Amino acid sequence: MATYAIGDIQGCLQPLLSLLKQISFDQRNDTLWIAGDLINRGPESLETLRFLYSIRDNLKVVLGNHDLHLLAIARGHSNLKRHDTLADILNAPDRDVLLDWLQAQPLCHHDPERKVVMTHAGIPPCWDLEQTLSYADEVNQLLTSGYANDFFKVMYGNKPNKWQADLIGFDRIRTIVNYLTRMRFCDKNGKLDLKSKEAENKSGNKDYKKWFKFPSKLPKDYQIVFGHWAALEGNVKKKRIHALDTGCVWGGSLTALCLDNWQTYSTQCPINRPLI
Repeated sequence: MATYAIGDIQGCLQPLLSLLKQISFDQRNDTLWIAGDLINRGPESLETLRFLYSIRDNLKVVLGNHDLHLLAIARGHSNLKRHDTLADILNAPDRDVLLDWLQAQPLCHHDPERKVVMTHAGIPPCWDLEQTLSYADEVNQLLTSGYANDFFKVMYGNKPNKWQADLIGFDRIRTIVNYLTRMRFCDKNGKLDLKSKEAENKSGNKDYKKWFKFPSKLPKDYQIVFGHWAALEGNVKKKRIHALDTGCVWGGSLTALCLDNWQTYSTQCPINRPLI
């Protein structure tokens, strides 16, 4: 019985199946964690979502920004973008089953026995473990309520870009979502730069650093697993921080991390979309 965490699949089913074969993944006994962005930009978004749904009993998923984008489109509050590969899901006969399952997934997965926490983009330095779990649960409660569609109407946006405990309403939910699914650079107080996507800060503001460069408020023996930031190519150079988005959809690799021994495995991926 093994447990593996895998980074952004983004609709690249064949590399996923190749990687699962490489690690001898047993659907009956092993557990798979997915660090968000299950779909979009790759060639088999529908097939990927169907496959993951089929092994849902052995799966732990957190939502990424692309997953939320799909849900906003499906609920009628956004439109397909030029490079989206989501039409097959939206037109599928089983779309409602797949989308309802996806929408019920959390933004954070916590394993207290392993002392591991996984989100799509990471854990902001301004939150401790209790806050992270509580705020992620706020979003999950909303997404599984009758107010979810109201949030999808106003989900997109970069403001507020700094956490304040007294934030209320959809501004509060949007800020939590941005921290857990879009964060890359921030300052020491957690103020987000949501425009920069490179591996290094090119904003001209020296206050912004990679979020994991600041001291974490999580317990010192905790491990953080995240995806989202392909430009890092999996390199963080910091103990207990594990970056799993290694750019599969861009022709990089798909990476699995064994949570039993912290060994990594990867498989090369074909370029699935224009490099622009």
